[in-house]
Amino acid sequence: MLDIAEELHRWCERGRDFAVATVVATHGSAPRPPGAALAVDADGEAIGSVSGGCVEGAVYELCQEALVSGESVLSSFGYSDEDAFAVGLTCGGVIDILVTPVRPSGAGAEEGGAGGDSTAATLDAALAAAARGETAALARVVAGPPALIGRALLVRPDGTRTGTLGGHRVLDRTAAEEAAALLDAGRTGTVEIGADGSRCGEPVVLLVESSVPPPRMIVFGAIDFAAALARVGKFLGYHVTVCDARPVFATAGRFPAADEVVVDWPHRYLDAQELDSRTVLCVLTHDAKFDVPLLERALRLPVAYVGAMGSRRTHEDRLDRLRAVGVGERELDRLRSPIGLDLGARTPEETALSIGAEIVASRRGGSGVPLTGAHTPIHHEPRSGPERLGSVA
Repeated sequence: MLDIAEELHRWCERGRDFAVATVVATHGSAPRPPGAALAVDADGEAIGSVSGGCVEGAVYELCQEALVSGESVLSSFGYSDEDAFAVGLTCGGVIDILVTPVRPSGAGAEEGGAGGDSTAATLDAALAAAARGETAALARVVAGPPALIGRALLVRPDGTRTGTLGGHRVLDRTAAEEAAALLDAGRTGTVEIGADGSRCGEPVVLLVESSVPPPRMIVFGAIDFAAALARVGKFLGYHVTVCDARPVFATAGRFPAADEVVVDWPHRYLDAQELDSRTVLCVLTHDAKFDVPLLERALRLPVAYVGAMGSRRTHEDRLDRLRAVGVGERELDRLRSPIGLDLGARTPEETALSIGAEIVASRRGGSGVPLTGAHTPIHHEPRSGPERLGSVA
């Protein structure tokens, strides 16, 4: 749901009733991951997607029904080879979708006050936090006692929380602890706990959606390839920084797609940054005086990806120089160089596409080979993905 937070928050601010359908679990090949959402307002306007098209119509109808009934419902959609016209996923997978009606209380209303309800207020608070780019986790009951389905709890990094799941008092505390763990990892997924907050008793399954600032892409080298890569990075959802020591080239006008353009020596800028495991570093300078001190540091950082541009000859020379300054073979194995996948790219835009494709493959565990005839999964299962949920519809 938080993937369409900005639009939904605007609906809340305007007091528009809506129902939101969220993918809570997937099994097999599925087009959208847990957390993907489709919302429908009282006038029939729809935003978002839960399946890329194959079950959107049926989910749209479920949202309309939820707006009338006021009840949350969990439904499953899978492939049916018995009826070619049945609603289902043509890709062969199964998805579980939670549909929740939301009736905003209007701007300025107190949680649980007249004209509103605590769940709507909690969802609005979560949407507002996500729209502002704040770090928070939203936990919602997707399976368990019917009275708890759809209840929501918002958890922030400092331990404060908004809302309640409405069960045993320990339930909120346990749910907050589980949500905080997923938030710390920047993950969205499901967890199962007991209705009283313990691991035993009647199970309660929570969908925890983590809202974290966008991952960073830092592009070193203010060249035309960097301008194209900045556009690809923004398209992929990164906060893009372009860094170069040469002020005549590192200007905002040359890189309109970048979130920021920094004039500094690359290694000095990198030393000053706090980076996480989602950060990708793209070194396009292919100049030893910039590359070597930068890569010496970059290859020792716990970042997701380090790639460097250059010919194979440049790459071999770069490796020798890095070894000479003490970079070990294990660290050198992390370097993606020459940068990008083999697409036969020539132009800056094609090269940027090949780099973006390699970053996605590295992040998602893809092989980078053509899908035609490859007999490889189209949608890779998450490394610790959630199990399917039983329907409570």
